[in-house]
Amino acid sequence: MSMPKLKMDDLEARVPIIQGGMSVGISLSGLASAVAQEGGIGVIGAAGIGIFEPDLLTNYKAANERALRREIQTCRENTDGIIGVNIMMALSDYDSLINASIDEEVDIVFIGAGLLLRVPDTIDIEKIKSSKTKIVPIVSGAKGAKVMFNYWARFYDHVPDAVVIEGPLAGGHLGFTLEDLNNPEITLEGIIPEVVSIIQPFREKYGKDIPVIAGGGIFSGEDIRRMMDLGASGVQMATRFVATHECDASMSFKELYLNCTEDDITIIKSPVGMPGRAIRNQFIREVSSGVKKPFKCPWKCLRTCDFENTPYCIAMALSNSKRGNLDQGFAFAGANAYRVDSIVHVKELMEILIREYEEA
Repeated sequence: MSMPKLKMDDLEARVPIIQGGMSVGISLSGLASAVAQEGGIGVIGAAGIGIFEPDLLTNYKAANERALRREIQTCRENTDGIIGVNIMMALSDYDSLINASIDEEVDIVFIGAGLLLRVPDTIDIEKIKSSKTKIVPIVSGAKGAKVMFNYWARFYDHVPDAVVIEGPLAGGHLGFTLEDLNNPEITLEGIIPEVVSIIQPFREKYGKDIPVIAGGGIFSGEDIRRMMDLGASGVQMATRFVATHECDASMSFKELYLNCTEDDITIIKSPVGMPGRAIRNQFIREVSSGVKKPFKCPWKCLRTCDFENTPYCIAMALSNSKRGNLDQGFAFAGANAYRVDSIVHVKELMEILIREYEEA
């Protein structure tokens, strides 16, 4: 059986695979355009995207917006495929980044690290409703999906265009408590059918596809097939795309994935205020043991960051690791990162996943 297409109203991806948005320079136009060109949905990670702009320290908001617009435009020059942007609600300039994405007519805005319920005055809800840009929340369970869809339906007579469910095996920031992460009864496989059931009435009322996308710990074509059998219309994958030549991270960052073991994958406490899954290295060992990494905060990039008391700057740590300076940073990764055994081109990875799906 061949992979079905992923349909989101007027958008149709030939391959139902969304490349997860990895921020602070891991998934930029290089990776996103390569995935889109192969029929999937390529995603730019917007958090910290302006970290390498020369005026970041003096013009933080404008630097981020400028960098994001440039990456979107570069994607458009390289592919006519489907391009998305991942934006964290925890960012202090999330509204500016959403507006810039819509202005640039990006295909999809994925919203994570919090729910976009009451749309602030700085974002025109009518512009969202009339735009070609799809709005897709990333949630960790049925409750989050139900809350956002009910809120938008009640107050805006409009609902998101799809929903991504990130299960407890995902990399990066996780929408689960530490107790839930250790609860074997909480699984992506159990959450997907619940969300499909919750979304169905909104599909009928608004006449929209509203696909449910499964993410977190999906590694193989067989995993994709299992998610689709449970009712998902597509999957979100991030870890596999780090180990590609087109990924925008340094080779040292990618080699961390190649060389890690299962025991190296750990849960950390992030300054974002959420637990996160990362690859244990010396930096993580030090901060976990109480060592502080002094820094001066030139701006509060995260609304949730207690920068006066946090032991390190996560933006600085992640930008260091993106550049290969892993002594001063770390890498987020999914629970299956230890299974990565080679670096391949995006085209080859997509072919492998499609073949595995068909064989399953």
